[in-house]
Amino acid sequence: MGKVKTSVYIDEELWKEFKELARRERNEVSKLLEEALMNYLIGDVLGEIDDSNIPIWFDPLKVKGEKSENILREMRYEREKSISGQ
Repeated sequence: MGKVKTSVYIDEELWKEFKELARRERNEVSKLLEEALMNYLIGDVLGEIDDSNIPIWFDPLKVKGEKSENILREMRYEREKSISGQ
């Protein structure tokens, strides 16, 4: 896939925060922006899927009596702290 150079107008504070996020994650702004756009497009496609007919055939994983989403949230929090140097 080729690359294209473009210009867009973005809120100044939002752009500063986005660039700071890229710095903390030691990532390129362009790469993070591509990921954000891809996630947005994927979310749009998935939003068009009628999941009311998709059966859920599993239960959430519990580790030591705790739900997996709580463990995952804690792992993400710890990762962000380590990346930001806190």
